[in-house]
Amino acid sequence: MNRIKQLFIQKPKNILSIYFTAGYPQLNDTVTVIKELQDNGVDLIEIGIPFSDPMADGPTIQASGTVALKNGMTLKVLFDQLADIRKEIHIPLIMMGYLNPIMQFGFENFCKKCHEAGIDGAIIPDLPFDDYLKEYKPIAEKYDIKIVMLITPETSDERIRLIDEHTDGFVYMVSSASTTGAQSSFDEKKQDYFKKIDAMNLRNPRLVGFGISNKATFDAAQANSSGAIIGSKFITLLKESKDIKEAVKNLKETLSH
Repeated sequence: MNRIKQLFIQKPKNILSIYFTAGYPQLNDTVTVIKELQDNGVDLIEIGIPFSDPMADGPTIQASGTVALKNGMTLKVLFDQLADIRKEIHIPLIMMGYLNPIMQFGFENFCKKCHEAGIDGAIIPDLPFDDYLKEYKPIAEKYDIKIVMLITPETSDERIRLIDEHTDGFVYMVSSASTTGAQSSFDEKKQDYFKKIDAMNLRNPRLVGFGISNKATFDAAQANSSGAIIGSKFITLLKESKDIKEAVKNLKETLSH
């Protein structure tokens, strides 16, 4: 069984997913970051593929992508780094990146390499859902790569139901229609959105992302979903800390009080 599906069966609530940019802060930090996160109880990891024009990303993730690209990170380098990852890592791993570099690599080649490395899914924010259904879904399914779709407060109920029907990893619930970035709290409007989606009784579990940076936003996200995704906050800690171990330790402290 795909590790993403397995995780949600074993742990339906309080899932912590962390996003980081591959090749940041240093080119060869990718595997070290993954190991450190797993060792500290993270349930799911999203490995960011750096791209020069990341539309949905706020300044923190954009800056980390720029550094990673300068460091020499490419999809080929990333797959080389991940070649033996399953010797030590047992939690689900997801690739997250924009369509352009994946298409340049070749979508089927990308899915094949993901399968060979033991990657369980992919999040491609700018992949139109209709294109996914027509062209990409059969290829992803051939290699057992779960394609995770994003929904926002602007997504219609009809589209949400359609996404729920045609995907089977989890639904990525974007907390707002803006770009990624840390927020100190979620207002009532966002909480109502989380509750509304919860009440739809979707087939797929949901994780909330964008803006989660402290215990208040973490708890609010988890209250009406299966868990939370943290990206910008962790990348900020990677930048500020003297090493990866310290960054992960600081992340745990941030979420606990």
